[in-house]
Amino acid sequence: MMRWVAALALTAGSVAAQNATIAGEVSAPYPTLVNLAVEWKIAGDENLNGVVRVRYRAVGEEEWREAMPLRRVPAGEGRTTTVPFSWENKHSGSIFDLRPGTEYEIHLQLEDPDGGAEERTVRARTRPVPRAAPDSVLRRARPGELGRAAPGEIVLLEAGEYGRFVALEDGEPGRPIVYRSEDGGAVFESISLNGRKHVYVEGVTVRTDGTGISLNDTEDIVVRRCRITATYGVRASNPPGAKNAYIADNVIEGRNAWISQAMGADGENLGEGIQLTGPGNVIAHNRVSGFRDCISFMEDRGAHEQIGIDVYGNDIDKGVDDGIEADFCFNNCRIVGNRLTNCFVGLSSQPGLGGPTYFIRNVMYNLTHVPFKLHRYSQGDVVLHNTTVKVGDGMACFSSQPFDHAYFRNNLSIGGPPGEARYGNYSPGAGMAANMANPGPHCSFDYDAVGTYETPFRGRIGRLDFFQAEPHGVRVEMDVFEGVAFPLPAIPEREPPDLRPRAGSKVVDAGLRLPNINDGYSGEGPDIGAYEAGQTLPLYGPRPEGVDEEVEVRSAGRRREPGGAGASRSSAYPMSPGRR
Repeated sequence: MMRWVAALALTAGSVAAQNATIAGEVSAPYPTLVNLAVEWKIAGDENLNGVVRVRYRAVGEEEWREAMPLRRVPAGEGRTTTVPFSWENKHSGSIFDLRPGTEYEIHLQLEDPDGGAEERTVRARTRPVPRAAPDSVLRRARPGELGRAAPGEIVLLEAGEYGRFVALEDGEPGRPIVYRSEDGGAVFESISLNGRKHVYVEGVTVRTDGTGISLNDTEDIVVRRCRITATYGVRASNPPGAKNAYIADNVIEGRNAWISQAMGADGENLGEGIQLTGPGNVIAHNRVSGFRDCISFMEDRGAHEQIGIDVYGNDIDKGVDDGIEADFCFNNCRIVGNRLTNCFVGLSSQPGLGGPTYFIRNVMYNLTHVPFKLHRYSQGDVVLHNTTVKVGDGMACFSSQPFDHAYFRNNLSIGGPPGEARYGNYSPGAGMAANMANPGPHCSFDYDAVGTYETPFRGRIGRLDFFQAEPHGVRVEMDVFEGVAFPLPAIPEREPPDLRPRAGSKVVDAGLRLPNINDGYSGEGPDIGAYEAGQTLPLYGPRPEGVDEEVEVRSAGRRREPGGAGASRSSAYPMSPGRR
């Protein structure tokens, strides 16, 4: 036995010291409705020069489409965290903008100049849009007469005050229990779905000073088209949290005001709009306003398997600490196509635990601290095609600890006068175009466009001048937009403007082509920023009744732009927008 242990240790030591790649297991954990994750575990490749190229197609189709290469994620563990979260040596990444309920073939080609080339093909299926069973039994209920529900039953809630409700029965796969208010007249003080599986809550109203809807220890739960006014709107904050939840098209309102003393981690603020831990959750097209953090994951001991989480199409307003707090993402969390207005911090990754954590095509206006909070030694953040206009420093991260393995491309940011010297106890920066304080040695920046309004142009990434760090960087001014006012003063709150680039401006055709991210461009290249010039604005927040991911795909007729990876969908988040 001792000889076997010694031999294993020797083998592990030799593998750890080599630059050639040894391929291990491939998996596609926690598929969502429109995205798939791929993880390929490896040994070796100490010099991090292995690459995995990705192609994919729906089963039965002939044409392969290209996706971004997987991100190279070296083994590591969290620092300054109360739990020593660790991750394995691997390549990891996502394929975006897929059809719900569809099986895909994924072809992976591993290349390493030091040796270990290999190809694999795997299959994975996206989840369907969750719906009631076609043969569901309808039953009407009044306050005090909910009774017990059975799988495959839709309980139609008549108008009235229902008080506190605790669901006691589970549905079944394909036969959920649905509690539905058709006109929002069913009013609850709170709803507990704790411990439940396959239960849907649709169209109800919740008003409380506590937690509106609780989802601890749940699976395949739906909260859809509800209106919630609460200190905590929808919450699964106790491990294991929620698994494969679908939180969509809700209006969730908190009580925090847009005032300086409310801003920041130590501000006079309270509450979380949507706060979940657990894997596979989808948070889509909600309107969330007036919370400490409008959408957030759990941190430290509260974080459980935060993998394969989608946050897209949401309309965020008055996040007085973080607009979207994607902290403690393990891998393949996708923050895509959200609009954030009047927020202290836009997007937080504090920290990313190896990654990748994707921040793509988010639009941020009137922030008072930073757009990117990559703190606590965050690892593996992928930041693409975001647009930011804010007081103080524009493209900014003020972390005192280095973040690493970050990848920035095609972002558009404009800073300017700070207005107030401090918001809460924090500075917005002096008005630099870019101020990325502490990037690590494996970070990569290029093809970003930055500028200032009424402050001298200055930009830095680490110790480098902006244009030293970004050879293809672009300098812009506010005229990159059409008639948009710089948000000064930052208080009182502002309405979200149209931040599509002006035709003929410097960002048009100036971006880097990224397969499966911006395939729908026209002209000589993709535009820098969240939008293509002339694109129809996407719909943020709740979609019209009857519209969801599946309907959007069908109504678009699966049109594909040249090289396109998915349908052009004006009512969804636009991964591959075409000009219209």
